[in-house]
Amino acid sequence: MSTEQKKVLTTAEVAARFNELAKQEKWFEIQDEFFAENVRSIDPPESPYFGYAEGKNPVRKKGEDFVSRIQTVHSLYTSEPLVTGNHFAVAREKDITVQPHGRIFIKEIMLYEVKDGQIISEQFFY
Repeated sequence: MSTEQKKVLTTAEVAARFNELAKQEKWFEIQDEFFAENVRSIDPPESPYFGYAEGKNPVRKKGEDFVSRIQTVHSLYTSEPLVTGNHFAVAREKDITVQPHGRIFIKEIMLYEVKDGQIISEQFFY
């Protein structure tokens, strides 16, 4: 393998690195390292907190906009990933105070799709 060729990570390898970063709450580092340029971020249609974004920059902005409104973090939890095929999922719990909603507690399943070592979609169920 030449130095110009980069090994494409498997879904399990992406999930393992994702888990390592998620445990440290390094969500933007996950985006930088793994999100494809055409990544999609999908929340439930009726969500009062988030919406839909497509493309690495719009997805990043979606996250930054929400993080900028967090006033207090009471607790955060992310489970170990469950991997199958080209998907992995984690459970996530957030107890936070965020403008303009006040204190909210979100229990969600976060589902990621991996293609060629990159995350091409994230979908949230809560």
